[in-house]
Amino acid sequence: MGIRWQKPIFKALAIGLFVFIVVGPLSSVVLWSVAIKWYWPHVLPQEIGLAYWKQALGLQRDWAIAAVSIWDAFKNSMIVSIVATVITMALAIPAAYALAKLRLPLKAVFLLLFLMPKVFPQQPIFVNLLPVFTRWGLAGTLPGVMLIHILVCLLFGTWISTSAFKAIPESLEEAARSVGATRWQAFWRILMPLAAPGLLVSTVFVFVTSLTEFTGTFFLGLPFVTTLPMLLYSASGYNMQFASVLALVLLVPSLLFMVLTERIFRPEHLGSLGR
Repeated sequence: MGIRWQKPIFKALAIGLFVFIVVGPLSSVVLWSVAIKWYWPHVLPQEIGLAYWKQALGLQRDWAIAAVSIWDAFKNSMIVSIVATVITMALAIPAAYALAKLRLPLKAVFLLLFLMPKVFPQQPIFVNLLPVFTRWGLAGTLPGVMLIHILVCLLFGTWISTSAFKAIPESLEEAARSVGATRWQAFWRILMPLAAPGLLVSTVFVFVTSLTEFTGTFFLGLPFVTTLPMLLYSASGYNMQFASVLALVLLVPSLLFMVLTERIFRPEHLGSLGR
């Protein structure tokens, strides 16, 4: 009898802990985004409204609430993230195939080289890159910020894509080659469809990493390039409501990509990729 009651209680406690850890902070952000007045010691906002959302979305102008339109920053974030993701994956997929399937000397060294931007603290790296970017005319420009995002994201794109190709048995490619397929045909008709789920995960991870990248954009994009993370950083020091709106806006593209990934990863869709 005691064991029968222990399982539901344990499950309820686990669900409650999950809700507290995940939903709790998010609900606080949602409340802050609609709070017009919220002062201690009140548990809930004394006055709620959509004034900060309207200001952020450019639907009204009210300088009294100290919020600005986010559309320019949103446009910059999306342009930088999409371009950085496309270029990163265009570089990462061939590199991952070579590292996973070809016999290359010093293969482990090449994989470690992709880790270099993350091995050392990022601030000194970006500070040292600033004079170089300034000489090249890339500091404070969208192309310069894109280049930094590619540098940061190439690690994840290459490592995750390499794992996706390594998971495919070599016998499948050898079987295709034995019946007359070229290496190029085996790559496109056998390896790419089978590696597609892993490459999709890599693409989503690269996009989300670029979308939320702050440090490189801060050091090499200021003062002319403003993205959503930079706007969030500046707003968090003086306006909790506006910062909460920005945080929720940043969540939207990530959630959409995660929903897309979940749908593609359904068993019936995965089965069709290998045909």
